[in-house]
Amino acid sequence: STPHTLHFDQIMNALDRGLHVLSEKPMVCRVEHAHAAIAKARETGKILMVSYQRHLAPQFRFVRNQIKCGELGEVQFISAMQDQRWYEGTRGAWRQQLALSGGGQLNDSGSHLLDIVLWMTGLQVDEVHAYMENFESEVDINSALSVRFSNGGLGNISIVGNSPVGGMWEDITIWGSKAVVYMRNGSITYKTPSEASEPQGLPGATTPDQNFVDAILGRDEVQVPPECGLRVIELTEAAWESARTGVPAKVKAAA
Repeated sequence: STPHTLHFDQIMNALDRGLHVLSEKPMVCRVEHAHAAIAKARETGKILMVSYQRHLAPQFRFVRNQIKCGELGEVQFISAMQDQRWYEGTRGAWRQQLALSGGGQLNDSGSHLLDIVLWMTGLQVDEVHAYMENFESEVDINSALSVRFSNGGLGNISIVGNSPVGGMWEDITIWGSKAVVYMRNGSITYKTPSEASEPQGLPGATTPDQNFVDAILGRDEVQVPPECGLRVIELTEAAWESARTGVPAKVKAAA
């Protein structure tokens, strides 16, 4: 994939040439660019999609469905964490050069975590209070976000970019008024007041590439529309602002 800050011009140029676009994450690095890209896609009538593969993965689709149909009840609290040896793994590369990356792990791997929390729950963040640590880098490495959602629920989102161990680990726990779902690196435990279980018969899986082709051919709807990229950069920009100013920042709701 190309450096993040190049995505906007590439998206706009491709749409102007009458091409459908599948963009890697993050879609863009500025909220105003997200709005412009969405407007251009509508103007040209072409598909603009973001390659957030978790939208097509069974476990995440299951949780989204449970929330949409009310099985969890009202979402009251979310804890989400991503652990990666990102600082060492990207040292000396463009991902730690602000002019090319647009930001650190929050804007890179962390983009996946922000997106899937927002997509599964369908919630908008109203306000975020963030702390970030860059260490010796130009960009954020560790990020701690405390958020208030539009429904009054609360959440903590932790991005650990200087883990001493390799690979990636993600934990997401969503507490609803009726049930709790625990996601541990892709596995799911679903707990109600009467029982705890590992869900069976999860929805089918596909890939962003396949969905993109199917959408172009009219065989499926776009599963990751550009509005998902907009919501992510809205939260990311607000988190950067909060970390810079030391006070909570409001997150403007996506239109």
